[in-house]
Amino acid sequence: MNKFLRTLMIATALVVATGGAASAAGAPDPIVGTWTLNLTKSRFSPGPAPQSQTRTYAPSAQGIALTWKGVAADGSAVSGESTFNTDGKEYPISGSPDYNTISLKKINGSTVKATLKRGGKVVGSTVRTISAHGKVMTLHTKARDLKNMPYDNVMVFDKQE
Repeated sequence: MNKFLRTLMIATALVVATGGAASAAGAPDPIVGTWTLNLTKSRFSPGPAPQSQTRTYAPSAQGIALTWKGVAADGSAVSGESTFNTDGKEYPISGSPDYNTISLKKINGSTVKATLKRGGKVVGSTVRTISAHGKVMTLHTKARDLKNMPYDNVMVFDKQE
C-alpha cells in the first residue's frame, strides 16, 4: 500500500506539473491586442511626432499579424502591416520608407529586440517592452532614415480593453 500511495503521489505531481507547463506554454502573447499611441508619454528625436497611431497584434497561422494605421505629422494617412515570429528570421513589413524587413528575437517574456533592414542592410533596431501589468508597450527605435539621418524615437502605447 505504501508503494501504491507513493506511485499515486508521483503520478499526481507529474500530471499537475505538466498541466501547469501546458497552461503556461499556451498563455497568450502579451502583445496580442490593440494599442493606441500615447503622444504625451512618447518622444520623437528629431521629430516631428505623428498625430496618432493604432497598432493591432493578432495571432495567425504564420505567427503574429501586425496592422497599424494612423495620421502622420503632416496630416496624411499612414498604415502598414507584417506577420512575424520571434525566431530571428527576416519578415517583410510595409508602411515604412526607412526599412522593409524586420527580424525579431525574444529577450524575455516582456522584451523583444527587432533588427530593421532596408535592401538587406541593417538600418536600425527597436526594443519592444511590455509593462509588468501588460497595459503599456514601449517601442524604442534607433535607426537611420532614407537620407541616412539618425533618429531615436520612444513610442509609448496604451492597451485598449
